[in-house]
Amino acid sequence: MDFNLSEDQQALAGLAGDIFAARSTHDRMKQLKAAGLEFDADLWRDVAEAGLMGAVIDEKHDGGGLGIVGLALLLEQQGRFTAQVPLLDTLAYGVLPLLRFGSAERIEAELPGLLDGSRIVAGAIAEAGAGLPGKPKVTARQEGDAYVLDGVKRSVPWAQVAHSVLVTANAGGRTAVFVVDTAADGVAVEAAPTTAPWASGHVTLTGARGVPVGGVAEGEDVAAWIVDRARVALAALQVGVCAQALTRTVEYVTTREQFGKPLSTKQGVMMRAAESYMDTEAIRVTTLEAAWLMDQGEAATEQALVARWWASEGGKRAVHACQHLHGGMGSDIDHPIHRHFLWGRQIDVTLGSGIQQLAALGALFARGSAKGAGA
Repeated sequence: MDFNLSEDQQALAGLAGDIFAARSTHDRMKQLKAAGLEFDADLWRDVAEAGLMGAVIDEKHDGGGLGIVGLALLLEQQGRFTAQVPLLDTLAYGVLPLLRFGSAERIEAELPGLLDGSRIVAGAIAEAGAGLPGKPKVTARQEGDAYVLDGVKRSVPWAQVAHSVLVTANAGGRTAVFVVDTAADGVAVEAAPTTAPWASGHVTLTGARGVPVGGVAEGEDVAAWIVDRARVALAALQVGVCAQALTRTVEYVTTREQFGKPLSTKQGVMMRAAESYMDTEAIRVTTLEAAWLMDQGEAATEQALVARWWASEGGKRAVHACQHLHGGMGSDIDHPIHRHFLWGRQIDVTLGSGIQQLAALGALFARGSAKGAGA
């Protein structure tokens, strides 16, 4: 693949960076925290009005056609400024599944609201106690032409502000994916703060109506398709988190002096910063590879798992090193570097930790080897 960005891709990243840099400032974060808010509604409006979400969808639906690579570039900029908006979830769990599995009528009815920011989607695809997709604990049963869901999805990012939630459920022994309206009867959302300020909540479903995504019979394939893209999206977000953490750290160690010399002149400091850079670039290159393959219509489950593993393991190392290199300032929870540390650790465990990604990758290879031996 060619890692050089096109003019349109560079323009998208530049515009997103300008918007996030102007609105997602340290002072703005402090204001949100003081007001007890985890969702920046003003910034979300700016993102929608700038047409950032529309840039990643195909030209068939009047989008910019920048695809999953465009999504990755967009989320990298969000991660750089730890912008408190549900961009990843609305795109990965709302827009992309709708365009892939929705009927023409549903796309026409729902896509405008997703792109203009008037509808927010949260993704409830992880299972409590595991942190990654698995056998759903929520159950779905058919009543006439409708499906009714029961169960709880815990610590769902952006559930507090979402208008709908994408839910995986056990439908007669098979995994299926449903969209549930948070304002519907039988749906309750309770605040559940997490490490990163993502307006998370516990979603309790009691006889709640759900609309199948892509059909119940094909539910496992639908869920896998969505999870692959969510993994790449999380990895892209981690690229930005780590890259900006490193930028802040370099600025700090080049101006902070110890015994009359900048900290950056010390070999140990230089080595840790260099290792963080290599980890960050490893996340970037594996993420772009997976995103590019998806845009080419190729299966990229292995590449998505590799990118997600780097986002966990490399990302965790990078944000820890950057906080450590800030010395005593790194212990100040009001310092900007602390946000990157919190986001890096939250991404680390979202949809499974690094060792869980590695186990999933090993299982995937084992299944492939078994099929080859059988053939």
